[in-house]
Amino acid sequence: MDYKFTSRNENDTLELAQNIESEKFPNMVICLNGELGTGKTVFVKGFAQALGLTETITSPTFNIVKEYEMGELPLYHMDVYRLDEKKDTIGILDYFHKGGVTIIEWADLLNDELPEERLEIEFRFVDENTRVLVFKPYGKIYEDVCSSVL
Repeated sequence: MDYKFTSRNENDTLELAQNIESEKFPNMVICLNGELGTGKTVFVKGFAQALGLTETITSPTFNIVKEYEMGELPLYHMDVYRLDEKKDTIGILDYFHKGGVTIIEWADLLNDELPEERLEIEFRFVDENTRVLVFKPYGKIYEDVCSSVL
């Protein structure tokens, strides 16, 4: 079952991410997809704030992965937009089992490498401020997260 949420501004997206963070668990994987500027990094900022992270969150476009260890759980923030075919060489798959929360921007580029159980969120542009977020939970635990938050 898909779930939808309409974000009318950045604060809506931040608040939604903070609510999802309240349902976090070790090895949680959240996959974010959508065009540039639709709010993927804003979502990560809200999640990170709720984890208690005080560092500035920016998209790790050129780093591929940024690790934040100082929150309630480690946060592994990935942006795989510029990743080439050598996905195995940087150990992306290892992050799914490190006990933290992994959030991947442009996750659709990893298709076959993604864990079977995960939460996918597609960000759809409506207008300058409005986005529709479509949630696709894979696995009961992610269905429970969506039921609790949306």
